[in-house]
Amino acid sequence: MRSDSAKKGIERAPHRSLMKASGYTDWEIERPWIGVVNAYNAIIPGHVHLKRLAEAVKAGVYAAGGLPLEFPVIGVCDGIAMNHEGMKYSLPSRELIMDSIEVMAQGHALDALVMVTNCDKIIPGMAMAAARLNIPSIVLSGGPMLAGIRNGKDIDLNTVFETVGKVMAGTADEAELREVENAACPGCGSCAGMFTANTMNCMMEGLGLGLPGNGTIPAVYAERDRLAKDAGVAIMKLVEQGTRPRDILTRKAFENAVALDLALGGSTNTALHLPAIAWAAGLELPVEIFNEIGARVPHLCSLSPAGPYHIQDLYRAGGVQAVMRRLLDAGLVDGSCRTVTGMSQAENLAGARVRDEEVIRPLDRPYHAQGGLACLKGNLAPDGSIVKQAAVLPEMMVHSGPARVFDNESDAFAAIKARKIKDGDVVVIRYEGPRGGPGMREMLSPTSTLAGMGLDRTVALITDGRFSGASRGAAIGHVSPEAAAGGPIALVKEGDIISIDIPAKKLELKVDAAELERRKAAWKPYVQTVDSLFLNRYRKVVTSGVRGAVLD
Repeated sequence: MRSDSAKKGIERAPHRSLMKASGYTDWEIERPWIGVVNAYNAIIPGHVHLKRLAEAVKAGVYAAGGLPLEFPVIGVCDGIAMNHEGMKYSLPSRELIMDSIEVMAQGHALDALVMVTNCDKIIPGMAMAAARLNIPSIVLSGGPMLAGIRNGKDIDLNTVFETVGKVMAGTADEAELREVENAACPGCGSCAGMFTANTMNCMMEGLGLGLPGNGTIPAVYAERDRLAKDAGVAIMKLVEQGTRPRDILTRKAFENAVALDLALGGSTNTALHLPAIAWAAGLELPVEIFNEIGARVPHLCSLSPAGPYHIQDLYRAGGVQAVMRRLLDAGLVDGSCRTVTGMSQAENLAGARVRDEEVIRPLDRPYHAQGGLACLKGNLAPDGSIVKQAAVLPEMMVHSGPARVFDNESDAFAAIKARKIKDGDVVVIRYEGPRGGPGMREMLSPTSTLAGMGLDRTVALITDGRFSGASRGAAIGHVSPEAAAGGPIALVKEGDIISIDIPAKKLELKVDAAELERRKAAWKPYVQTVDSLFLNRYRKVVTSGVRGAVLD
């Protein structure tokens, strides 16, 4: 065991003495040392209950013969960080989480990890740590929030953001907004739609790093506590078998996760995080894979923000396992991939079945014939961009209009709020990429406000930043190269015509090449200044969105 290097032999007597100072006995110290990474904090609603789940994990580890050693990591709530300077810190926190886990696991010679998480950047940060360290690891989520209820209808956090837009448009008042605010988020858990957190928790099942049920068992259900205990037992089996993350995180496993993502209609942020996890595992996952797999995998689940259902409905319908079983039966995922259960995906899925044919539609009656995400390329995005096509209205799948250009999110949001954006416009928000922002801010406020105003039917948004998993409409993000790197998005001028053709996977600036060369020669970058050593250090080494915004 790795921990032997810190506990065996006479020369390790001082080390054992320090462990005994923490209350551990000789027979406990001799056990495998299992790190229990607890992302609890008192700010994130998806994390406020993680103390409870960490205790359940530790109980499972202890019962199965391990010594659970708990330690914390940070986490940012993207909803609370949204639309202000705080959002610049969200994506960079992913690398901090990965690095801090490495420090703790290596510094203390831990034999394995169970990582208790729930929200946007914390999940991939932990998965990246598992892939980098390559010691037996399981990712355990805290589970989804239940949807709120108002006037007999399910609502969620996105409903609040969109109601803000309605107030600005004069179609709702502040009293209604307060009612929605009070009802939308009824308790702990990751926000109730197929937003980034829940998408990534489902991806852990698709990759094989999470136990079956990880993505959909609601946070408040006792079944979630039982799953946590099972994770503690399962990690001990992985230690015994010697199964490590890179045995699980194969190319086929990533293809399975992409197929699942496309069937679910998951967040565009998976196009950041899955390539980043692959990078940590020593693999490459080009963004074009979403088109390749999406051409054969249909969109089967219409979950918020694209549709009326929430994660609790997916759970009721059979969960991720039912979706994957449907894909497996059609030959659209590889059942031979290993998982943290110690069994293959096919063995895990043997008993799964669909319990609601509307929440999880059959392949011959999908919500959309192609998967939920698409990669668009063209002279505006030579390296690629990403759109959640499942959440785009039919009338906006092909669109051409004049550019309304903004060099940061704040200016764009102010223009939207002042009702300066008109039908047909293409809002361009640049210098918000990983380097330019810095930090690649999510932009739920602009998209949801436009939706609340009813402009999602006529207005598109394009950015080198990114959009929340809760965003809907013709919102195209991750445009690469980004403006700060001199990408073509930096050369767009007010009034230029931009053409979007999502079925053809095209994003074009209708300006001839010679004119773009002239603009390039005269280009001077706009620099968003930030008073942060951390962010300025980050912007010097971060790569583009289509490479997962990993650090070189």
